[in-house]
Amino acid sequence: MKRIVLRTIQISLIILFVVSSTCYVHIIESKTYSGNINKNVNLSTMALKLEEFKENDIYSVKDTFTGDLTGYIYNCPLCNGTLGCKRSYDITDGKTTYPDEVYGNVRIVASSSNLPCGSIVRFNTKRVSEEPVIAIVLDRGVRGNALDLLSPDYDYAVKLGRSVITYDVLRQGWGKTNS
Repeated sequence: MKRIVLRTIQISLIILFVVSSTCYVHIIESKTYSGNINKNVNLSTMALKLEEFKENDIYSVKDTFTGDLTGYIYNCPLCNGTLGCKRSYDITDGKTTYPDEVYGNVRIVASSSNLPCGSIVRFNTKRVSEEPVIAIVLDRGVRGNALDLLSPDYDYAVKLGRSVITYDVLRQGWGKTNS
């Protein structure tokens, strides 16, 4: 009798396993209907689209440099009150920002010819701001990877002093919209 009970339990377990396996397979094979016309996702197309989003992200880093950051004013001894890259833009009234079409109101920096005119850079320094500083290269007059931040007055430039910073290049030159 014991043997019959054990055999019945074994057969019941096998039947239960087969039934549950069949149900599980049915769940996996079931399909849902979607009215979405984009039914197939081509992974290479998706990767290209993600790369396009990355390229069009205005805050993606194109390059990174380390150099000195100093401050200057429009009427310094070697300055003539005009910008090397944008001579028509008047800074003699103490203006230190520029209204860029893409990045909005950004600070003005001088750079060497390592960075083309119109390049956008981002750097952090507590001497200038708690937030990252976004600036545009509109002037020349420094060497190497240094940046010279246009300051509203002499005291601000002196307070800024000289410090070594690492900065990111977000745009190389004017790009397509400002050429």
